[in-house]
Amino acid sequence: MLKVRIFSFSFLRTGIPEDSSGNGGGFVFDCRFIHNPGKHPEFMPLTGKNPEIIEFLDSNKEMQKFLVKVYDIIDEAIEKYILRNFTDLMVSFGCTGGQHRSVYSAEKLKSYLTKRYKDKIHIELKHLDIPF
Repeated sequence: MLKVRIFSFSFLRTGIPEDSSGNGGGFVFDCRFIHNPGKHPEFMPLTGKNPEIIEFLDSNKEMQKFLVKVYDIIDEAIEKYILRNFTDLMVSFGCTGGQHRSVYSAEKLKSYLTKRYKDKIHIELKHLDIPF
């Protein structure tokens, strides 16, 4: 079964995650071009898992267009990886602080893949720059 590992990270704090599978990496998506909710004082202490941030980014057209493109790329990779009996795929999302945009994107990808591929893949999600 294909294992898909999804990470969120901060370009400033932790940097691009290392690939422990030995395959040398995977997809890395840069979320920094999307408006940062962390620039708003009321959103600073929150993460991409909080309803306020989810609502903010759900209504952001740039973010939604970005996610559609990510889904298209990852769908194609998963289909090919399954056909070729690959065992590992790594997808990482980075932003400035690793708390808002990258976390939201990683959570959205996990939700999308869970619905789409159910029992065909195993998903692991790790947020490198939030404590929970």
